[in-house]
Amino acid sequence: MHIHNLSLEDSILNSFISEIRDVNIQTDRMRFRRNIERIGEVLCYEMSKTLDFSPKTITTPLGNSETKLINDDIVLCSILRAGVPLHNGLLNYFDEAENAFISAYRHHKENPETFEIIVEYLACPSLEGKTLILADPMLATGQSMVATFEALKPFGTPKNIHLVSVIGAQDGVNFVKNHFGKDTHLWIATVDKSLSKEGYIVPGLGDAGDLAFGKKLQH
Repeated sequence: MHIHNLSLEDSILNSFISEIRDVNIQTDRMRFRRNIERIGEVLCYEMSKTLDFSPKTITTPLGNSETKLINDDIVLCSILRAGVPLHNGLLNYFDEAENAFISAYRHHKENPETFEIIVEYLACPSLEGKTLILADPMLATGQSMVATFEALKPFGTPKNIHLVSVIGAQDGVNFVKNHFGKDTHLWIATVDKSLSKEGYIVPGLGDAGDLAFGKKLQH
């Protein structure tokens, strides 16, 4: 797997990451969503440099201009609900992409430290021969990303696979590295060192879905 950890170089991305982590700023839901969206835009821009391009002639009012445009047929797939702001950031740049959405969540049994990933709702176009971008803002254990990809397999075999996350734990990065092909790309804003015993990223930022959309009732 090709791992692109953008935090290894200083950029304006540091400001967006610091604000989604900061307990004094992250409670502003609109600002939190917009920062996740902006991080998605930065990741998307960097990713675009690795895609296939071909020359095209553009007609202007005063003549012709030669440029190169993206060839890839892109499908953006995000994991609900936390993935929506990140999806919007990607869609701001890949505005002609097809879209897929999937619901995946942790189901805790009697032991709060163990869980399984439950996949329920899924809407997806054909993935055959296309470039799949699978987005989940928090790459904690990596199990949600793998479970989601398994659920997408009946929709065809992508030509290329790109994983996109905002914050990951090293354990989660290692997990997806072991479950995806060597040609898969992971684009991530930053990687934290550890997980809590419940499987949450430390220091992380808390629950991305709750911060973006409000706390959910447990059932």
